[in-house]
Amino acid sequence: MSDSESPKRGHAVILAAGRGTRMRSRLGKVLHPVLGRPMVAWPTEAARAAGLGVVLVVNHQEDAVRSAMAGRGVAFARQEVPRGTGDAVAAGVSVLPESGTVVVLNGDGPLIRSRTITRLLDEHAASGALLTVVSIEVDEPGSYGRIVRDASGGAARIVEAAHASADELAIAEVNTGLYAMDVAWLRSVLPKLAPHPPKGEVYLTDCVEHAAAEGRARVMVLADPDEALGVNSQVERAAAAAILQKRIVTGHMRRGVAFEDPFNVTVEPGVTLGADSWVERGAVLRGNTTVGEGSRIGAHAVVHDAQIADDVLVLAHSVLEGARVGRGSTVGPHARLRPGTVIGERCKVGNFVETKKAILEDGAKVSHLSYIGDARVGAKANVGAGTITCNYDGFGKHRTDIGAGAFIGSNSALVAPVSIGDGAIVGAGSVIVRDVSPDAIAVARGTQDQRPGAAARFRSRRATRSKKD
Repeated sequence: MSDSESPKRGHAVILAAGRGTRMRSRLGKVLHPVLGRPMVAWPTEAARAAGLGVVLVVNHQEDAVRSAMAGRGVAFARQEVPRGTGDAVAAGVSVLPESGTVVVLNGDGPLIRSRTITRLLDEHAASGALLTVVSIEVDEPGSYGRIVRDASGGAARIVEAAHASADELAIAEVNTGLYAMDVAWLRSVLPKLAPHPPKGEVYLTDCVEHAAAEGRARVMVLADPDEALGVNSQVERAAAAAILQKRIVTGHMRRGVAFEDPFNVTVEPGVTLGADSWVERGAVLRGNTTVGEGSRIGAHAVVHDAQIADDVLVLAHSVLEGARVGRGSTVGPHARLRPGTVIGERCKVGNFVETKKAILEDGAKVSHLSYIGDARVGAKANVGAGTITCNYDGFGKHRTDIGAGAFIGSNSALVAPVSIGDGAIVGAGSVIVRDVSPDAIAVARGTQDQRPGAAARFRSRRATRSKKD
């Protein structure tokens, strides 16, 4: 079972074989993203955090599910023909050890918490139950299966709404589809479950009656009903994402992070935010992003897999991807830092500046309307507005090196490969095709031709021609 062979507390079988037709999408339901992760990754991470090895039961878009979950420490079992939840669990149990505890989770249930799984394991073990089913109490049970309890308060059975009596329909306690069970007992019971018409499906809910017949079926009521929310539509996916986002943002605020509008940001679970950092309205923080203490992320900025040091100011509408920004630097507004960009300390990357595989050493400035790609900008160098490093010749990329303290005049083009020495000055509007030595001044422009009175003569000719027309 690969990474799941030696779990601390047992195993989780996560049902991820369904198609999810109500999503109205070509993408399999459990693959739909929820805050940057495939939906099925959320219950997987919760189970692993609770000390369980994980088996995913797959069928629909199996290869895509396997690919999306590669490297997450899970094993897989294939449900050959989808024949209900009992059949799916049987596929998962087939790859488990002979004994132990198994927790059954739904791949479309991203809101379950690891602490809830831990509580389920604890209560199941303490009660000596063969089966513990997780329930919630709702005001409108609707189509949920009702939990029918016995005289002692244990679970007697689960009755589906379509088959419930009037008294049973009045029950407010419903099934969540989450269970803890003894593996050896479950393996013996599954072959006894009878298929249900009209599709011949095998229901896992029928296991409750078998455990109740031995007096060993228990119920655990969820403290937070949100955790049982299953996702069957895009509306429900968005609702689940909003709940998860609130959890994440609340956690950051408790650790000293300030949000201008906590309900109008995107902060994915892999993001780290330092104390006293500030996130403005509409910011999007994704992937493996780190924001240091005292830094500020401006309105509608997008930061993906970027490392931002302390006391950095990222101004509105900037986009940072795969970049590093050093302490005390300023980025934006409307700047774009592409992968491979490394910004030193106390640097300035201004409005409408784009960088790619660029290194700006401490104190360097590229203030506006420039492209710096495949380049080094030395410490305290200043790159004027409209400057571009011409790094691509139609066949390959080439590097530009700008030395410490150099000054590049506005609207210059540096045609790589080229080197500008320390302290050198490049005159505005230059096209530099050869290296510039340290402390030199380089000007490369066409000769200016001035013709006195020519403008007046030109206007006169135009006026005469207009009268004739």
